[in-house]
Amino acid sequence: MSATTNASACRLDQSSAASAAAALDDAAIAAAAARIARVLRPTPLLAAPGRDAFLKLENLQVTGAYKVRGAFNAVAARWERGQRQPLVCASAGNHGLGVAWAARHFGLPATIIVPAGAPAAKVRGCQALGAQVIVGGDNVETCLARAEVLAAASGAGLLHPFDDLDVIAGQATVAVELLSFAPDVVLVPIGGGGLAAGVAAVCKRRGVRVVGVQVTGLDVFRRAWLGQPGPSSASSHLSATLADGLRVARPGRLTVPLCAASLDDVVLVDEEQIAATMASLALNEKIIAEGAGAAAVAALPQVAGQRKVAIVSGGNVDAAVLAAVAARAAA
Repeated sequence: MSATTNASACRLDQSSAASAAAALDDAAIAAAAARIARVLRPTPLLAAPGRDAFLKLENLQVTGAYKVRGAFNAVAARWERGQRQPLVCASAGNHGLGVAWAARHFGLPATIIVPAGAPAAKVRGCQALGAQVIVGGDNVETCLARAEVLAAASGAGLLHPFDDLDVIAGQATVAVELLSFAPDVVLVPIGGGGLAAGVAAVCKRRGVRVVGVQVTGLDVFRRAWLGQPGPSSASSHLSATLADGLRVARPGRLTVPLCAASLDDVVLVDEEQIAATMASLALNEKIIAEGAGAAAVAALPQVAGQRKVAIVSGGNVDAAVLAAVAARAAA
């Protein structure tokens, strides 16, 4: 797909996104919250005085990341509609963990297709939950293409990591849990944009600012959100990053238009900031965050607010990576 075609696709999706925004209303999000409340506990909101902010600890989810919310809601909604076939998904790891956990809950087989080099902790977690794990390419997009072929050939249900309304509604429940706190701004890490779209759907209706966070050099969502040309293809080179969960080559066809009018800003953090934040969270707050989970916290100094909340989106980091980050911080 050329850059021109990519931009055109975003424009063409405006009508479908308008329909999606109408479907992603308070009733849909309330239904997701009710489903999720039956199986998942709310995650804590921790005061971090040294950062002049509060941290929403999605790293303490049952699968170690917020992604289980969207995966469970989507599988539960399909179950209610009588769609009970095996599941297949593409994932950098955390969506796969969520799908595997939901599949086990409903007694469904699951196949998770991950990129080469996916964190071992995430791969082992999927396998421990009973899912089959297949290495399917160099990035999420190539894995998604393989997942689509497998789903079509086997009759399995494909569960997209972010371009699915039920997934987005599930992710929105992170923000539902914040409403009683009344934040004035919420910082959200962005890969494909599912969490940002869900959080913004809740927050913007209540006058709460939402700021997305991406990694420098891996900011295809930000460029699409700004209306700038995207990558020439889904196979475009992607730099290695500590924030593997944000390493997405092509932003969502639904999520970019959904966020177009609801995100207040998208800011960037670099690898050094992510590494330093991972280390300081572990040493100071005793919080284990993966790179993507630390991104929003790393961006806090760039964002003004009186009641700032940063979403610590996940904590599934390999021990060797965390040790290397801590050693770098101590040097």
